[in-house]
Amino acid sequence: MRITLLGPAWPYRGGIAHFQAALARALAVRGHDVSAVTFRRQYPERLFPGTTQLDDGPPPPDLAPAAQLIDSLDPRSWVQTARYLADRGTEVAVFMHWMPFFGPAFGVIARRLRKRGVTVLAVVHNAIPHERRPGDLVLSRFALGACDGLIAMSDQVRDDLGRLGVTAPVRQVAHPAYDVFGEPVPRPHARATLGLPDGVPVFLFFGFIRRYKGLHVLLDAWADVRRRLPDALLVVAGEFYADEDALRAQAAGLDGVRLDADYIPDDRVGLYFGAADVVVQPYVTATQSGVAQIAFHFGRPVITTDVGGLAEGVPDGVAGLVVPPEDPGALADALGRFVDEDLGPTLEAGALRQRTSWAGLAEAVESLAGLGGR
Repeated sequence: MRITLLGPAWPYRGGIAHFQAALARALAVRGHDVSAVTFRRQYPERLFPGTTQLDDGPPPPDLAPAAQLIDSLDPRSWVQTARYLADRGTEVAVFMHWMPFFGPAFGVIARRLRKRGVTVLAVVHNAIPHERRPGDLVLSRFALGACDGLIAMSDQVRDDLGRLGVTAPVRQVAHPAYDVFGEPVPRPHARATLGLPDGVPVFLFFGFIRRYKGLHVLLDAWADVRRRLPDALLVVAGEFYADEDALRAQAAGLDGVRLDADYIPDDRVGLYFGAADVVVQPYVTATQSGVAQIAFHFGRPVITTDVGGLAEGVPDGVAGLVVPPEDPGALADALGRFVDEDLGPTLEAGALRQRTSWAGLAEAVESLAGLGGR
């Protein structure tokens, strides 16, 4: 089939771009003709919370460049994008849906494509956003209501689609493990490269820093952790998207906290996960987690909160530990237990067993496109 993926792609950066690239590879391996369309303008600069939307690294060598067509604020580009895809013979269009902001653009493109006989699907990373704004539900319904089929990766997202009243068929698959950041890095080498000491517990908070990800809760818990584990280190690796001044001030009053507050390029991701004993995700709200899937690729367990679909992906006592959200005491106790009870080897083995391939996601696309069993 001739399949086009629509969403962030190089030169845009971030987890959704990595996801779309991995899905493109999985579909191509199965014999499909895969292309991608991305943005000419994704976010207006004044609305973007980070330093840059663009990846300054090289493009993926194994993927054709994405056509930069969509301007999120220019309806003319939406019409032109739909015409471009239909004219080039696209049979299946697969949108990445993660923010209602793109609902108008995606909804218009989808409706025009369906009028031209193109099957329209969406991989729904978030049906209802973590940080709600007026109009979010209307915009998500507009985009997702234009689709012939939807893919969810957690019970939470599937339930949210029901709450939105979206009636398209839904296929639910596990979020695949990210395998785009290279092979695991031995812990001594990773720590030496990052300037971290060997032989001490290292906890990693990784990814864009937003309020819903709960770094403030982890910092609230950290003094208790250090009393229990005086040599423990917390490495925060990611770019601030919110609350930077408050979080920096909170961290400054604590011992054993290292802020690597910048976007971590692809070729250094493996170093941070390799250096860590465990990844900590103290989220306040969530659907599923791409960070956990990076951790599993590198064989690192996850300490997370019981919100959204996180506990589905991190079985308690198997691949990590699950604690109540917004409970610094319970979080501190879990971090202490991880070290005191020497849970690392058992949970690392469980983390490796949690890795799932991208084939299941590709099969879901085929099934919704009517290709199952062919």
